[in-house]
Amino acid sequence: MVKFSKELEAQLIPEWKEAFVNYCLLKKQIKKIKISRKPKPASLYPIAHHPYCGLSLFQPVRNLARTFSDKLFSSSETPEILELFSEEDEVVKVFFARLDEELNKVNQFHKSKETEFVGRGENLKKQLDILAELKQILSDRKKRNLSGSNSHRSFNSSARNSDFSAGQSFFKTLKGCHLYYLSYAVPIRNHKRSPGELSETQSETSRTDEIIEALERNGVNFINSATRTKTKGGKPKMSLRVDIPDAVAGADGGGARSIATATSVLWEELVNNPRSGGGDFITRKKIQCAEKMIRKAFVELYRGLGLLKTYSSLNMIAFTKILKKFDKVSGQQASSSYLKVVKRSQFTSSDKVVRLMDEVESIFTKHFANSDRKKAMKFLRPHQQKDSHMVTFFVGLFTGCFVSLFSIYIILAHLSGIFTSGAQVSYMETVYPVFSVFALLSLHMFMYGCNLFMWKSTRINYTFIFEFSPTTALRYRDAFLMGTTFMTAVVGAMVIHLILRAAGFSANQVDTIPGVLLLIFICVLICPFDAFYRPTRFCFIRILRNIVCSPFYKVLMVDFFMADQLTSQIPLLRHLESTACYFMAQSFRTHEYNTCKNGRIYRELAYLISFSPYFWRAMQCIRRWWDESNTDHLVNMGKYVSAMVAAGVRITYARESTNLWLTAVLVSSVVATLYQLYWDFVKDWGLLNPKSKNPWLRDDLVLKNKNFYYFSIAVNLVLRVAWIETIVRFRVNHVQSHLLDFLLASLEVIRRGHWNFYRVENEHLNNVGHFRAVKAVPLPFRDMDSDD
Repeated sequence: MVKFSKELEAQLIPEWKEAFVNYCLLKKQIKKIKISRKPKPASLYPIAHHPYCGLSLFQPVRNLARTFSDKLFSSSETPEILELFSEEDEVVKVFFARLDEELNKVNQFHKSKETEFVGRGENLKKQLDILAELKQILSDRKKRNLSGSNSHRSFNSSARNSDFSAGQSFFKTLKGCHLYYLSYAVPIRNHKRSPGELSETQSETSRTDEIIEALERNGVNFINSATRTKTKGGKPKMSLRVDIPDAVAGADGGGARSIATATSVLWEELVNNPRSGGGDFITRKKIQCAEKMIRKAFVELYRGLGLLKTYSSLNMIAFTKILKKFDKVSGQQASSSYLKVVKRSQFTSSDKVVRLMDEVESIFTKHFANSDRKKAMKFLRPHQQKDSHMVTFFVGLFTGCFVSLFSIYIILAHLSGIFTSGAQVSYMETVYPVFSVFALLSLHMFMYGCNLFMWKSTRINYTFIFEFSPTTALRYRDAFLMGTTFMTAVVGAMVIHLILRAAGFSANQVDTIPGVLLLIFICVLICPFDAFYRPTRFCFIRILRNIVCSPFYKVLMVDFFMADQLTSQIPLLRHLESTACYFMAQSFRTHEYNTCKNGRIYRELAYLISFSPYFWRAMQCIRRWWDESNTDHLVNMGKYVSAMVAAGVRITYARESTNLWLTAVLVSSVVATLYQLYWDFVKDWGLLNPKSKNPWLRDDLVLKNKNFYYFSIAVNLVLRVAWIETIVRFRVNHVQSHLLDFLLASLEVIRRGHWNFYRVENEHLNNVGHFRAVKAVPLPFRDMDSDD
């Protein structure tokens, strides 16, 4: 039978761990009570009576604790329990004092989270009301457009009155919020207008001006209203911020009614009035985008409510278990009295969470699932995929195949003299880089599988950190399966390639095998069918797109995490360059591998490829600084700029081995390495804190053994200075040079996988420190006060 302490540790929400009842601490207090109940052996020698004889040095502290506990229990409901015990039983008093503290902590946390989620729910209902109003406006406009060809110029009175009522309803929805954005641009026709149309446009513009002036006289402020400009075609263009004062928004007199009427007219002019030429503020696409955001926010709210419900039930069980243990040790039936106090507490007696969950279910079913409850619950309660034994079986199968094929390849390579004979230079220059690409990818996938396994074992919520879907998130068994399958296919292709070469087949045919393997990989990656982990593949492609276009996309955790992986795969990118040139120049037919190597464009592209991952990462830092106004991102950008300089200098030194470039390599590489080491240890890992309770680490550690952290610091330091090899050059011949380059590239991939665990661990601990267990989803209709 599993102990409840381990069961609680396995089921609690990791980000809320500190807010749960400290079950282990209360168990220790019960053990102290059990020890105090044991009869003490009689002393062999009598002790002389003296007022200070036998007193401990800590007796004053105990007296102070007794005074504090007496004051604490004087205002609580536990004195009736303490009456069952002697007045001198201080251990029991300390136990109940601890119990009261834990109960207080649980109540306060539950109350704060309950208030937060209830506030989210109210805000989401307002957002849903606004969305319904906008849908209605869009629907009315569509019906009006279909009513006749003259609807673009004039409206009948009934249609106008219905639009006014829609605008009033929309205003009433917004009235509870203080500030909202209202942006519009009045479009014009592209063709030449008739005099009647021009006068109509001018009258509409003047009418809008009159409405704005009327609103300003009634207390509604428009920012940038004085800078209304026109485009070259004469189109008015303005972005307004509507500031509705609290006194005006909350009034029930004629002022509020007049503003509501004027606002409805403004809404009619800016939104409902359909004009040819496009540019309407409300479009079906924007409505769908807003609906998607609100739906996602409802899903996150429901998830948070479910977590809070689990929090309540687990704490209730913990209090029940600990009180039963107390009864067993003390020999008294005191749990029933204190359990009444627990059941009357806020975290158990409040039903707001359950009622809000039911309300969210009904709202989501009605508005986002077409009244299909089964469909709605698939969104609200997604079932996580269970681990399959077949996956484990195939991982073992492909691992065995890989080991066998790799042994065969080593034997065949030795017999053919590929790694020893100078005549096999073409093999190392053409075929080997292609296989190196797949080998490095497989190694990286294996390291990612190790990361997933460690994150799961240490209860690091990586799916929440990376914002992965629970139903499609890659598990460590899946990562191992992909890595072993990949490596088995690659080594199998290498074995077939050597066998066909030894059998005397034409080199033009045999050397196309690496190209075919690369083509198969690309086809599997972009395959549109629901096979071969399509959600993971498409997510990977989408992240790569965000990285390449990093200044133009909002940077998420998974985006810059993946960009950091690319900075460790620069050798792989260089191999891809040589592979692409090899097949595009058809060198596999002529076997002239120097065609690409000696080309000027090829040599210049080496700089671009080496710079690209660092450049993308630097652009991400700029974008994050722009979004968050945090100067730390600019400092982080300097790290990648220094790495770009060091990489460029090392490439130049490999071509021009002069003392000047050697000095430049030493200076740039040392600066970049120190920069990177500081950021690794202090910023990304949160270590090297001299004031930490764990010497030179951090206060909170996921791994219990501190030696792992000291060992990891040393390993990261050693692997970060692998660039020294470019200066010393431990190379004997051409073949060994390629093998050494592959070894160093593999060590960098291993270092990155090692770095990944502590980077995500630090992010997880930051979430735990702020009790972040639910994502904050941005909403389409924002209160301007929340943006400041």
